[in-house]
Amino acid sequence: MKILVTGGVGFIGTNLIKRLLKDGHKVVSLDNYSTGKKENEQKGCKYFDVDLRLTKDYSFFMDNPDVIFHIAALPRIQPSFEAPSITFNSNVVSTQNICEWARTNGNIPVVYAGSSSIHGDKYANPYTFTKWLGEEVCKMYSNIFELPVTICRFYNVYGHHQASDGAYCNVLGIFERQFKNGEPLTITGDGEQRRDFTNVEDIVDGLIRVSNRLTLFKGGHIAGEEFEFGNGKNYSINELADGFGKDYPKKYLPERDGEVRESLCVDKKAMKEIGWKPTRDIIKFIRENYII
Repeated sequence: MKILVTGGVGFIGTNLIKRLLKDGHKVVSLDNYSTGKKENEQKGCKYFDVDLRLTKDYSFFMDNPDVIFHIAALPRIQPSFEAPSITFNSNVVSTQNICEWARTNGNIPVVYAGSSSIHGDKYANPYTFTKWLGEEVCKMYSNIFELPVTICRFYNVYGHHQASDGAYCNVLGIFERQFKNGEPLTITGDGEQRRDFTNVEDIVDGLIRVSNRLTLFKGGHIAGEEFEFGNGKNYSINELADGFGKDYPKKYLPERDGEVRESLCVDKKAMKEIGWKPTRDIIKFIRENYII
């Protein structure tokens, strides 16, 4: 198949493209490289430096793709407080541009990367609010224009190619860098906030399953639907840090604004309808990849 991936040099996009290439697909990536890295580029994929906020016609990059994976976004809660306008344009305007192009080019199926953060207070931070608005844009295009779009919500994704520095890295990426440098692991608040961590390879498997249904059945019964990709088990940040060794030094920092106390995927729809099942555990991942 011909597949267009937005955010292809980011964490999830890179892992997705590796899988798509392995499966024999023709892949094109659109990314502005603001948070993704050039070293994430994979042989066999064509990469274009494109600002999705400003570009509305993508035919030059790939004509008539079979499916679009819209992964591009400005992630993370804390940076969104510093740049709400950029976050809005990146996460909402770009999504509308993608959906409109897909609609006017034969209703190309779209797989949208949502966020489990919307289950908390949608107005707690610009990131959560804009990811929720992105979903609403997708639902509007599905309801009014019958665009075959499916929303996939992710729970605290971790794994290979995750960022380990900069404002957009996740908690495991931060721990990874600190552990490798022999520094204390920094924990915000009391560390008892709990998160449902999902390995990126499991996320990619879910995205592929959704894409296969959308393209095989021209949308079928999953067009306009929402799927939750989470392990169904959560760990506290303290437990995550203990995975590096209970005696490894830790440093506690003040609690941050805008973050939920707990995330946990209880929705089993993805398992029932598309046969998705998470197979990896974050504590085991830490021990296998960082502990010698």
